[in-house]
Amino acid sequence: MSIALDLTIALAGLLLLVWGAERFVHGAGGLARSLGVSTLVIGLTVVSLGTSAPELLVNLTAQLTGVPAMAFGNVVGSNIANIGLVLGISAVLLPLTVHSKVLRREFPLLLGVTVLLGALIMDEALQPLEGFLLTLGLAAYAYWILRDSRRSSGDPFLEEVTEDVPEALPLGKALLWLFLGLGALILGSRGLVYGATEVAELAGMSDLVIGLTLVAFGTSLPELAASLAAVAKKEDDLVVGNVVGSCLLNILLVLGLPAMIGGMPAGPDAIVRDLPVLIGLTLLLGPLFINGPRGLYRINRLEGGVLVAAYVAYISWIIHSSLTGVAA
Repeated sequence: MSIALDLTIALAGLLLLVWGAERFVHGAGGLARSLGVSTLVIGLTVVSLGTSAPELLVNLTAQLTGVPAMAFGNVVGSNIANIGLVLGISAVLLPLTVHSKVLRREFPLLLGVTVLLGALIMDEALQPLEGFLLTLGLAAYAYWILRDSRRSSGDPFLEEVTEDVPEALPLGKALLWLFLGLGALILGSRGLVYGATEVAELAGMSDLVIGLTLVAFGTSLPELAASLAAVAKKEDDLVVGNVVGSCLLNILLVLGLPAMIGGMPAGPDAIVRDLPVLIGLTLLLGPLFINGPRGLYRINRLEGGVLVAAYVAYISWIIHSSLTGVAA
């Protein structure tokens, strides 16, 4: 099979993933609204999980079809894309300022979880027990963020979250979109993983590199779409909140749940190359969440451009290194 055909299959799977995620959120959010669930809870759970659904389905598919290294690369690559590409493009279009106290308390958690991931893979793999602990951390995070949010009325991030919650839907219509979205996510994940695996074999790239690049970029598109929609509404905090929340869910859920199924290899490249890049980019976000003596810090257009350039340089570096290594 040719690379062109494999890329077409992967692209078709990617389009199904993006469409399925949007329909899944529409159906699940509409169902929750019709059942009387508060808009705040829906915004912090259903909508957030919806944008991470492509990564989760792709990782479960990759784990069950014998390419777990692609699953690991997908999470690390998606988080790098979220910070470098999604946040960078958003800042180029709209300089970003964090006003939300909720987000300022959430950033140290993201940094801590990212560093923890680096510590867990020092043996070049995530063990099933470590995957379980990450997934357990998701439950603790969900409890904390919901409790903290209820105590932070008037917070700009929470107000922006509730504005984007889908309208209530009749039961039948909500279930229809919910299951159609889930079906598209399942089919799309299989297409993307299959096409990406074939491309990796034909191009001589490792599953990890394909996960870091093609798969991670594709599964980050829902976050990019959500952030661009928030940029259009000039909702700075929602843009940053989408990125921070997605990165947390990727590590705790999207990586943790599949790792419980037989563990997940990372490899030496992830330790010496990819995790340091992710931790470094996460550290760069730190000033955004601090109130300095001159007021609020912001990511302006120049800094957004630097983030995008850093992402492009990183992707170019690992693709070049992979191809050069194969040629050698």
